[in-house]
Amino acid sequence: MKAQSLIFLFLSLCMSSVTTAQTIHPDIQNKIWTAYWVAAPQTVPQAYGVYHFRKSFELPQTPSDFTIHVSADNRYKLYVNGTIISQGPARGDLSYWNFETLNIAPYLKKGKNTIAAIVWNEGDFRAEGQISHRTAFVLTGNTSAEKIVDTNPTWKSFSNQAYQPLSKGVGHPAYYVAGAGELLDYSKTLPTNWNSESFDDTQWANAERVGWRGACPKGISDINNWMLVPSALPSMEYKKQYFSTVRKVEGATLTSQNLENVSWEIPANAHVKILLDQGFLTNAFPKIIFQKGKDTKVGLSYAEALMDIDALKKRQILKNNRNDIEGKIIVGRKDSLLLSGKDSEVFESLTYRTFRYVQIEIQTGSEPLLVKEISSTFIGFPFTQKAQLQSSTIDFQPYLTIGWRTARLCAVDTYMDCPYYEQLQYIGDARIQALVSYFNAGDDRLARNALNQMEHSRMAEGITLSRHPSYSPQQIPTFSLWYIGMLQDYLKYRGDANFIKEKLQGVRNILWFFEKYQNAEGSLRKVPYWVFTDWVENRKGWSNGEAPYGKNGASAVLDLQLLWGYQVAADLESQLGMKAYAEMYSQKALQLKKMILQKYWDASKGILADTEEKEVFSQHANSLGILTGVIPSNNYAQVSDKLLHDKSLASASIYFKYYLHQALVKAGKGDEYITWLSDWKRNIELGLTTWAEISEIEHARSDCHAWGASPNIEFYRVILGIDSDAQGFSKVRIEPHLGNLSQIKGEMPHPQGKIVCDYVQAGKQWKIQIESPVEGTFVWKGKTMLLKKGLNQFKL
Repeated sequence: MKAQSLIFLFLSLCMSSVTTAQTIHPDIQNKIWTAYWVAAPQTVPQAYGVYHFRKSFELPQTPSDFTIHVSADNRYKLYVNGTIISQGPARGDLSYWNFETLNIAPYLKKGKNTIAAIVWNEGDFRAEGQISHRTAFVLTGNTSAEKIVDTNPTWKSFSNQAYQPLSKGVGHPAYYVAGAGELLDYSKTLPTNWNSESFDDTQWANAERVGWRGACPKGISDINNWMLVPSALPSMEYKKQYFSTVRKVEGATLTSQNLENVSWEIPANAHVKILLDQGFLTNAFPKIIFQKGKDTKVGLSYAEALMDIDALKKRQILKNNRNDIEGKIIVGRKDSLLLSGKDSEVFESLTYRTFRYVQIEIQTGSEPLLVKEISSTFIGFPFTQKAQLQSSTIDFQPYLTIGWRTARLCAVDTYMDCPYYEQLQYIGDARIQALVSYFNAGDDRLARNALNQMEHSRMAEGITLSRHPSYSPQQIPTFSLWYIGMLQDYLKYRGDANFIKEKLQGVRNILWFFEKYQNAEGSLRKVPYWVFTDWVENRKGWSNGEAPYGKNGASAVLDLQLLWGYQVAADLESQLGMKAYAEMYSQKALQLKKMILQKYWDASKGILADTEEKEVFSQHANSLGILTGVIPSNNYAQVSDKLLHDKSLASASIYFKYYLHQALVKAGKGDEYITWLSDWKRNIELGLTTWAEISEIEHARSDCHAWGASPNIEFYRVILGIDSDAQGFSKVRIEPHLGNLSQIKGEMPHPQGKIVCDYVQAGKQWKIQIESPVEGTFVWKGKTMLLKKGLNQFKL
């Protein structure tokens, strides 16, 4: 098995290296391609289907460069001479349809070569995030030297009838839109060498052109079903992994539980269930190799956690401790296999699955079945964790590890709210996810992609969609305000002013949308669509994530979010845009600020109310009140005390605690940050290996939501105190909040290197070392000192 692991590692490295940046010939982006979109004959354009394509060609010698560009609708896996080299394309929309650029020269040889692809369209069963026009495949050479492989009717094609979709549902009441499972009949499958140069494809039909001309790059010609653009993303990371343990077996005795070297014989006419535990949540392509076992039926069920049987009968979600399996049942996404008894039948899903637990249910026929391998291939955006944190006082590692895993599982070719249920890039989630990427990996590639895609989603009314790509447009106007904040974050931590400047008109359009719903005082009324703020349960006035409205239709929480948006927009305009807009937004913010304090401040309670009736109160309104400066600084102490201790306030969820904690830090409570982690501690106690979607952890639908990964930001920004103090982190401001810590050392990536902070208490004195690639300031107990580039040492 070590040899197999090394082979797989080699292939993973190949997939990474083959997709490194290649020179794209100008014609690829400026002229209609010489290659056509193609499909197999009799393809039903929008229906579910799986198809294979092949092109064999001769080369007089091994080339040093052979660059191609490839795309498909919905998805493809590409092989050269039997070796997989690419999966894609990265998700986009029809106006920005990605193609991947690959140099396949390392896989070519003198003589006969074959490029092969499997392409699939999940039709009406596809994931919500998968936009589609119709089934098709396209591949073109970069220059005339590679045009021999252009897709056209010289390519061979095959419609694979072995695949059928298997129900979208997950067996329990939940919003699920991540795609169907696969029903695979192995009596109809192709030989395993279908993608190699040795395979005989003479019986395959020639592919057919889709459309009357070659594929079109964006902006070229008038009618273009897929406006092709080069993908800005790297190849994903792939890594082989094995399950940790067999948790339960029914109906058979396994000869061995060594999951890295499986060799199980399942008797004839047996009904067997095997529950596997990965040990942690993962995104991966499951792989199982079978031998013999003609007419065996295999069912695979994937779950983040098992569910309480009695609760499920009542259509309720109850998971309790995720490590426990007794009294519970597995429900979730499924695959189903009908084996034909060949010497080797391999199952590897077309799209990845999200799971901690997998149940294999086997019903053998008259022949015993051999199971020869059970493994999976992790997939994720190729982030590298560069941030580090160590303390002899507190063990931060469980929080950091779980937070980083959560962030990674919610990031493939887009950010995602959750990998199991939705796989959708919501901008409210993505703002926090991007900051996790900056602080932990120093990587902004997926954040730039998200900002571009949200810009592409903009409606004529001015706001962005709440999520994109998504074939069902959804509007959450407040998420467009967080989008403005995400632009400001990018400018602050990453720079590239021109990238942000070109999006300022979009910011103006968002605020233009909101202006239409402001009354003479500036307060919002009857904002359309889903005006989501946070998931708050069992609190008066809160409904479906929307904050309370007063009898006159006003909402302090909504007005405060708009005020925040105006303030951020004014800052962006003053730095990069037009003075007139900066002044206008500042004036509108000032009007709102005065109105909010006048209308919603409850002097008797010393906090902001959610409505003018002053009957309901929340952490949300008062957090935003501090962050926007509505609440005067001389009230910070009393308001922050109520935020922390007054149970009559509607509580922020694990998501909105990002804003609550920012407000508390601004109010001077940063030294208490470590004491605010009860939601995260509870996740750990309940056996989660990623952060749950909501604070009601036992009843959470999703066990993996990266909007809850804010500690992976604040351990560095609040506790170590590291923050940007100018565009692109060109200056640094460090103000630690150490609380009861007596020693802590950490580092985080910076656009120009890394920042390292080392704090050690020796008696009554602190020994402090700070390394920074830029100048800045260091604030210690109200005293400000200058930081120079390089090493700084203090004894305080």
